[in-house]
Amino acid sequence: MKTSTNRDAGGGSGDRISRPAVRHMSMLRSYTPADALTIGNAACGTISIFLCLDYVAAGNGRFLWTAFLLLPLALVCDVLDGYVARLNRKRQSVLGADLDSLADVISFGVAPAVLGFTLGLRGGWDMLILTWFVVCGVSRLARFNVTAAALADADTGKVKYFEGTPIPTSIVLVLLLGIAALTGRTGDNLWFGAYRIGPATVHPLVLIYGLSGSAMISATLRIPKP
Repeated sequence: MKTSTNRDAGGGSGDRISRPAVRHMSMLRSYTPADALTIGNAACGTISIFLCLDYVAAGNGRFLWTAFLLLPLALVCDVLDGYVARLNRKRQSVLGADLDSLADVISFGVAPAVLGFTLGLRGGWDMLILTWFVVCGVSRLARFNVTAAALADADTGKVKYFEGTPIPTSIVLVLLLGIAALTGRTGDNLWFGAYRIGPATVHPLVLIYGLSGSAMISATLRIPKP
């Protein structure tokens, strides 16, 4: 005596469960002009990181200053991509929001932290705080993506305010580091010196990274979105 299998019970061996066809997504064809600007943002941040590594290896000041200049350029791309996206609302980007967040992590999270390390924030506690800064930036962007719909205006669909400071505000840290580099206050000459605390060294200047990261993830700090 044969025992009926699940497949037989479902209607015979010839039956198949119909599934919707998965459409292949072409990366290049899916990009919009706004996405191209977002890619420009990510490229600026990535090259800035490479140039910092070149500066540490070779000590060529031209590498360092180019790394600095690329981050304001990344900010320009970040501002323009939203403007360009609003020009053609009929062609909405499939990748837009996630692509923008990933680019911002590179240009306004990792790259400013690498710049700080390059200029002398290399103590053990410094690295811990720089890591905190990057992690806060990642967390802030993830929270924004999840809560954007809830924070959006019902009529316009536009987000009314930011919870915590936007990650591109880290450009202020880049400007401060630029002043430090211009005035020779790098390495052992960093503002506020260095202190040994327990097993590692900390430069008080790194605390601006800690404050910036903490402000990004604040749930009570609300900033109107322009």
